[in-house]
Amino acid sequence: MPTLLRTTTLPVEPDQIWSVIKGFDELASWHPRIPPSEMEEDTNPTTPGAVRRFVVDGNVVAREELIEHDDQRRTYSYEVLDKPIPVDNYIARIEVVPTPDGCEVRWTATYDGAEEIIPVVESAFGDGVYSVGLDALRDRFDRR
Repeated sequence: MPTLLRTTTLPVEPDQIWSVIKGFDELASWHPRIPPSEMEEDTNPTTPGAVRRFVVDGNVVAREELIEHDDQRRTYSYEVLDKPIPVDNYIARIEVVPTPDGCEVRWTATYDGAEEIIPVVESAFGDGVYSVGLDALRDRFDRR
């Protein structure tokens, strides 16, 4: 099972970052490439089983289901339900971990897929989504 990992370290308190990224329904508020999302069936975005859908021009382009949301540990995980590439069991996690000088934001995923799909996942999700989002956080919070 391949693992995708992107991280960034920031010189701010973990709770400050978590307050921005913790909303499962608010990814587009801090990520520049993600379209707005809405919760299906008006579910609570912190309740496991809640599904967010991303809508562009009135069309649902992706759906993801919340697996876990833990404010104390500053993490949530979700499964990608609508996959634009041929993988199965795509489970992603975003977490904020304290460090001596601030925090580290980790965005990871595991999935089942053929060996030749790994570079596609690394590019599409790792570089095109995760790194872009983490760069946006760094631009917003890193004043060094």
